[in-house]
Amino acid sequence: MTGKEILHKMKEKVLGPSDSDSGKGKSKMKKHITHGFHLVKGRAGHAMEDYVVAQFKQVDNNELGLFAIFDGHSGQSVPDYLKTHLFDTILKEPNFWTEPAEAVKRAYSITDSTILDKSGELGRGGSTAVTAILINCQKLVVANIGDSRAVLCKNGQAKQLSVDHEPSVESEDIKNRGGFVSNFPGDVPRVDGQLAVSRAFGDKSLKIHLSSEPHVIVEMIGDDAEFIILASDGLWKVMTNQEAVEAIRDVKDARSAAKLLTEEARNRKSSDDISCVVVKLQ
Repeated sequence: MTGKEILHKMKEKVLGPSDSDSGKGKSKMKKHITHGFHLVKGRAGHAMEDYVVAQFKQVDNNELGLFAIFDGHSGQSVPDYLKTHLFDTILKEPNFWTEPAEAVKRAYSITDSTILDKSGELGRGGSTAVTAILINCQKLVVANIGDSRAVLCKNGQAKQLSVDHEPSVESEDIKNRGGFVSNFPGDVPRVDGQLAVSRAFGDKSLKIHLSSEPHVIVEMIGDDAEFIILASDGLWKVMTNQEAVEAIRDVKDARSAAKLLTEEARNRKSSDDISCVVVKLQ
């Protein structure tokens, strides 16, 4: 065992396998564009079910910033699968460079079908997703299903780029598919009394009543764009978009900013898994 491995083992003993995790990186194309992430496990009795992607990747002469939050439910296998496969599937779409929004939609659909086909090995759980692809530091393609959220700060103002897919909002569609929305048993509206989001990857047993169609938006990054926040609902349950933006506007380091948001959510009594990615654009 190397010193590093021993240290890792000691750290695991103190923190548990993944009670918290963080990291950071930066663009090669524009050095001032940086990213950082921080995750902290919730107070529930099960293992961490939030997964994060945050990396810059060279593809031929292009640079892609790939950022995502996958908030799993009923197990880790679906968000883990998304972390490993979703971006590869998106980038394999032949029209990705010309029609990125269409490519992302198709890739989400293909990925969901694969997850359902593999439910024997992946189980019957599911996951939300919010993905943000920064193309050559200029164009941002954001997609989401579920209630993980992407927020852009422009001139100090929060602009939500994703849509929270909530059962109460989409109850008509769910009923048309033969499902129902109920607050019982529990505290929030749930699809068939079980799931608190109306769109998700996986969830084989509920799929006939759920959509996995993503909301997709393409946003050009201008001089007024300061930073992007991606986070799971563990953050958004206790903070508004504007509060989140104002909390980190003056924090230069992206990882420190992500950590500050997760800690603030904790202070506000969020008991859920909390994961956060911050991409600083200035």
